[in-house]
Amino acid sequence: MDYPGNLFVVAAPSGAGKSSLVKALMEIDAGVAPSVSHTTRPPRGQEKHGREYFFLSNDEFDRMVERQSFLEWAHVHGHRYGTSRQAIEDRIRTGADVMLEIDYQGAINIKKIFANAVLIFILPPSWEELRARLQRRGEDSAQVIELRLRNAAEEMAQVQHFDFVIINELFERALFDLKSIVHAQRLKYAAQRRSRAATFEALNLT
Repeated sequence: MDYPGNLFVVAAPSGAGKSSLVKALMEIDAGVAPSVSHTTRPPRGQEKHGREYFFLSNDEFDRMVERQSFLEWAHVHGHRYGTSRQAIEDRIRTGADVMLEIDYQGAINIKKIFANAVLIFILPPSWEELRARLQRRGEDSAQVIELRLRNAAEEMAQVQHFDFVIINELFERALFDLKSIVHAQRLKYAAQRRSRAATFEALNLT
């Protein structure tokens, strides 16, 4: 289906800085709206229900799966995460650009459904830096950090399936790269035809 808004899907191994980059982008670009996923994991730190995630019990998540409410869902680090298809469609139908943060499995599945989705992968500059960032967060035990690093190897092996790759070595540069991707996508022919249909029609470019 062809909607006037753009759907940006961002994936990265844990600790690569995906959430920080997306948050910073939305602070400087009011045209990008977040997509809030559903998860069975408990909140971390200052996270709030309905802001970072919709936090569900396993039974609640099961019921949404049974109703086929999810555009995609997957097991990640021992918990389940899902994306509401209705929520995404409602936003891009109005012309909003939606930024969705999910794992690589979900990103690849979404591309099969939304052909115009733009897939962006965030890489760390090195394994050493990725480990250091996970340790600096202070949120996970040593065992969980090792699990995240093992999963990162599998996740980063899927980078060839993505449209764009950003290496988050210097945060300001990575943010500029992300902003550039969003802006360039808005200027593509197909995106302009969708978002500025009235202008194209007025210029007899139909």
